Amino acid sequence: MMLFLKILLAHLIGDFVLQPDSWVKSKNHKKYWSPKLYLHVLVHAIILALMLGFDTRYWIGYVVIVLSHFLIDVLKIWSQRFRPRSRFMFLVDQVLHILVIILVVSFYETISLSFTGLLTYERLLLITSLVVVTFVAGVVVKVFIARWNPDIIGDKDLTKDKAGYIIGILERFLVFVFVLLGRWEAIGFLIAAKSVFRFGDLKEPRERMLTEYILIGTLASFGVAILIGLAYQHLANLPV
Repeated sequence: MMLFLKILLAHLIGDFVLQPDSWVKSKNHKKYWSPKLYLHVLVHAIILALMLGFDTRYWIGYVVIVLSHFLIDVLKIWSQRFRPRSRFMFLVDQVLHILVIILVVSFYETISLSFTGLLTYERLLLITSLVVVTFVAGVVVKVFIARWNPDIIGDKDLTKDKAGYIIGILERFLVFVFVLLGRWEAIGFLIAAKSVFRFGDLKEPRERMLTEYILIGTLASFGVAILIGLAYQHLANLPV
C-alpha cells in the first residue's frame, strides 16, 4: 500500500499541483508540438523519482509509468479533435493513469481484495442514508412542492435548472454531515449563505412566485436532510 500511495501522490502532485493552467492551454492549442507537454512529463518523472527515493528496484515500473503517462496525455490531446474540453475524456484520462499505477504496483506487491465484512449493518445504513439524502430526497421534495412551481418565469425554465439540482444534492449532503457532527450552527450558516446567493437578485414583484418556490424547496430540502441525519443516528445505535 505504501508503494501505491507514493506513486499516486506523485501523480496527483504532477497533474494537479504543478501543472499551471497555461500549460493545459498550451497543450490544447499546440497539441503535440507544445513544449509544455514534454515539460509536464518531465515534472512527473522527477517527482516520481523523488517519491521512490531513486530506488533502482522500481526502474521497470518507473519507465512504464512515465512512458504511459506521456502516451495517455497524447491520446487525450488526440481525442479533443472529436470531443473538445470533454469532461468524459478527463475522467477516462485519470482512470487510465490510476489503472497503470495499480498494474505497476501489482507487479511488485501482491494486491488482495477482500470483501468479507465490508457490507456491515452500519455501512449499509450509511450508504442507504447517503443515497436517500442526496438523490431520493431531491425527487420527493420536487414532487411535493410541484404545486408551487411557476414552471417558467420570464425566460428562465426551472425544469432545466441543472445547477439547482446539483446544489440541492450538495446542500443535503452537507446538512447530513453537520447533523452527524452535531454542528447545528453550520446548518444555520449554510441556510444564510444560500439565502444571500439565491435570493439576493430576486427583488422584482413579478419574481415573487419564483422566490417563494425556491424558499419552500430550500426549507423542505434542509428539513428532510436533518430528519434523515437524525434517523440515521437513531438507527445506528439500535442493536442488530
